[in-house]
Amino acid sequence: MKKIPLEILGLSSSQSQSGSFALILGEKHGNRRLPIIIGMFEAQSIAIQIEKISPNRPLTHDLFKAFAEHVHVVIIEVVISDLKEGVFYSRIVCSDGATTFEIDARPSDAIAIGLRFGVPIFTVESVLSEAGIILSDLDEAGEEDEDDQDRDDDDDDDDSPSPTPRPTEPREPSGQVPVEELSKMLAQALDKEDYEKAAKIRDELNKRNG
Repeated sequence: MKKIPLEILGLSSSQSQSGSFALILGEKHGNRRLPIIIGMFEAQSIAIQIEKISPNRPLTHDLFKAFAEHVHVVIIEVVISDLKEGVFYSRIVCSDGATTFEIDARPSDAIAIGLRFGVPIFTVESVLSEAGIILSDLDEAGEEDEDDQDRDDDDDDDDSPSPTPRPTEPREPSGQVPVEELSKMLAQALDKEDYEKAAKIRDELNKRNG
């Protein structure tokens, strides 16, 4: 069965499930996206690895990596292999040097572990065909929204009273915090092992330093 390489495109709070996160995977040589809803712990574990943040104490996925290395087992790849009744299934492909074997795992755990070993992430056509989102469809939807907004703006050019303006969204507190203070906040978040907050602060620092 042909494997399709994926890459991690983003990680954000789920709009449909409170306390969950959406992990967005993209087809490397195509325009399809594969969104997977994962838990908060797995999202934090993936985020701190992407951001290269070192936790004060090893997380479960760090422990798995340390144990595997101690018994001389390496991870070769991660494969999101199936989708049944809305549930994704994946395999971690391993080797001890003499044999290759597979371990069943949730995609969130498999990806968190795969990131720590720096291995590729794959899926199969049946999964992408059923759960993938085509990027061009999203672009067209965005263009339609813009066209609707343009039409609304044109309608506002007549002599009718202008609608009451909507209040502007408040700015994020971090937008007013000096870089030095953000660095302190990052250190405090790491001390408290609040890796989700640490990742957000790191993003803000990277934007300013960029």
